[in-house]
Amino acid sequence: MSKERSRLRAQRLAAETAERAARQRRLRRRHRLRTALRRWVPRLPDRRTGRMFARRTRGQRAAIGAGVVGALVLIWGYAGTLPTKLALSLLIAAATPVVVVLALDRRI
Repeated sequence: MSKERSRLRAQRLAAETAERAARQRRLRRRHRLRTALRRWVPRLPDRRTGRMFARRTRGQRAAIGAGVVGALVLIWGYAGTLPTKLALSLLIAAATPVVVVLALDRRI
């Protein structure tokens, strides 16, 4: 009876070691495949810049600022009365974000 149990135990241990070895081979193969794929598949660049206005380039921000300043210069130089100047200035302040989003965030 004990010889039979030891034979069965030996068979069980042999099956477990074979299964463990096969599992390790599969894991090593999967790891090699993943590292090869990581090497060959291009990654998307990291879009985080750490800046507050990362959505716009420096040139876009400069153009927006120059446009707003130019519009304010035109308003304060050529508009008639003070209430008109203030109203148009407030209109520029309120409309600038809308125009910027409509003009620069278009995706084709």
